[in-house]
Amino acid sequence: MDFEQIRQAAEGYRQDMTRFLRDMIAIPSESCEEEGVAKRIAAELTKLGYDKVEFDKLGNVIGWLGEGEKIIAIDSHIDTVGVGNRSNWEADPYEGYETDTIIYGRGGSDQEGGMAAAAYGGRIMKDLGLIPAGYKIMIVGSVQEEDCDGMCWQSIVNEYFKGPEDAREKIEFVISTEPTDGGIYRGHRGRMEIRVDVHGVSCHGSAPERGDNAIHKMAEILLNVRDLNENDAGDDKEIKGLVKMLDPKYNPEHWEDARFLGRGTCTTSQIFYTSPSRCAVADSCSISIDRRMTAGEAYKSCLQEIEDLPAVKKYAKDVKVSMYMYDRPSWTGHVYETEAFFPTWINKETAPHVRALAEAHRALWGETRLWADEQAREKREGRPLTDKWTFSTNGVSIQGRYGIPCVGFGPGAESQAHAPNEITWKQDLVVCAALYAAVPMLYKPGDKSESATSFRQELTGNDIR
Repeated sequence: MDFEQIRQAAEGYRQDMTRFLRDMIAIPSESCEEEGVAKRIAAELTKLGYDKVEFDKLGNVIGWLGEGEKIIAIDSHIDTVGVGNRSNWEADPYEGYETDTIIYGRGGSDQEGGMAAAAYGGRIMKDLGLIPAGYKIMIVGSVQEEDCDGMCWQSIVNEYFKGPEDAREKIEFVISTEPTDGGIYRGHRGRMEIRVDVHGVSCHGSAPERGDNAIHKMAEILLNVRDLNENDAGDDKEIKGLVKMLDPKYNPEHWEDARFLGRGTCTTSQIFYTSPSRCAVADSCSISIDRRMTAGEAYKSCLQEIEDLPAVKKYAKDVKVSMYMYDRPSWTGHVYETEAFFPTWINKETAPHVRALAEAHRALWGETRLWADEQAREKREGRPLTDKWTFSTNGVSIQGRYGIPCVGFGPGAESQAHAPNEITWKQDLVVCAALYAAVPMLYKPGDKSESATSFRQELTGNDIR
């Protein structure tokens, strides 16, 4: 394989990728409203000579190259978050601008830059004959990730393919193009959205003893949730903190993976109440808990931790702990209902799909992360080439639920995600497109072991869908 030829091909597409990304940024595409950007992507893939371009029932846009039976997929979510307070932006978040090195605008790093690099990485494969015999390339522009990460791939696995076994049989691995700050990422923590409901009885505020104040009961629970996140795991603690999962005493099978991914966390993210008036006792109170899970934690254990909090047990007959469900219609109108549960996953560094990316990077770009300017250098210099994400990606379903090997390498930076004045780097587009093009020929399926996975939730026996 001529790596210099690949580098030159990617550099030759720099301006095309820049133009394509700026076109995507200019089309607002929040979750469930991706129709415009999805159709723009389909037009670009068609122009680039993809063998087939289609939409599935959820509205994911899929481009195909090659004719083999086995699939190597590259995934980019094409929805973005909103822009928030416009006054925090120095320029129009959709019109944006470019300099010699950066592209400005909502979605540049998170994560339409990945779509631009993937589309042109596929074209380089076609230009240079880099699709291995027996394989085809699946380029996915996935929807609704910001709303419900991984749900798009639940639909792909169960509605486009014929379920997990069929998808695992056909798809060798998936590259996620989420931003990785120049690194190759082999996993991340999972998350779930927990709801706690407390029942009370209202009465007139002038005689609160006649009622049962749900907010007061919830106040005790809130302090327990804080303790669960902040406490250490000492024997003197009634509520042992989530840091305990970094200790082999509490997590004997997965403490090393947990230390790599980082400890689990929980925080109260929302609070709701009902009351007849401002001069009455509240008769219900509810909270949402954002729970980040590390290796060794499963959704049942996370729910049980909340149920076991002293204040929850104290008011047990009036408390319900549950997991949220998601059922928003996609831009096509299709609904895929699922639990708001996003499983932890981690690969072995020796897994062949992880090694293929590392070998491609070494051959194309060397042993260390690249940077395009001093801003990027600050975040990347000195960090290991192979690492993990802080946030969550579609890998929660691809590998966390279904065991389809997944690995990450994408343009941009996590720090730019959801932030005002979002940027991405043109050089990252070139670097990523080249690497995507080189990886399929470096992948060695004969090196697969029984499982590339160190930890994923489906293997814990949980009855997730």
